[in-house]
Amino acid sequence: MEGTDMGSTTSSMGMAFFTATNTPLYSASWTPSSAGAYAGTCIFLIILAILLRACFTLKAYLDARAVESALKRRYVVVADQQPIAEKIASDANSATGILTTNGVQENVRMVQTPVKHIQPFRFSVDLPRAALMTVIAGVGYLLMLAVMTFNVGYFLSVLGGTFAGELAFGRFNQGVMTM
Repeated sequence: MEGTDMGSTTSSMGMAFFTATNTPLYSASWTPSSAGAYAGTCIFLIILAILLRACFTLKAYLDARAVESALKRRYVVVADQQPIAEKIASDANSATGILTTNGVQENVRMVQTPVKHIQPFRFSVDLPRAALMTVIAGVGYLLMLAVMTFNVGYFLSVLGGTFAGELAFGRFNQGVMTM
């Protein structure tokens, strides 16, 4: 390539980590001008990373709540439809047995609650899920842009916030039902 110096090691933005305290974040107007402003920017990034972990936990909680709600949903028998007793009798997921309580025996049929892996579309569930996922993507991209500045302080702030967020919220994801 003529006209360009491929051996040049200077450029406007190097592809190596550096430790300057005046690195712009997100715009030229957000350029720390002192060590205190730089520390404030790093604290902001830590809080943003913690917020991202909190949003993931909130999403897992809302998803589990939606599945729990689907399991508890009651269905109404519609006129001119097959009676529920006939449906249960022909259901492959049901089993018959004898239930004994207080010396009284009854023939019963146990039916498993039908839950599909993919629930039907519901505005009350899917709209908040989509909005929350949009927030998660936006915060994730903002953190990615901070890391892409190659500023060591910004990078370590994002990692520290991720660690602190997982430490604070990670245990709440343990009991979440996944299908």
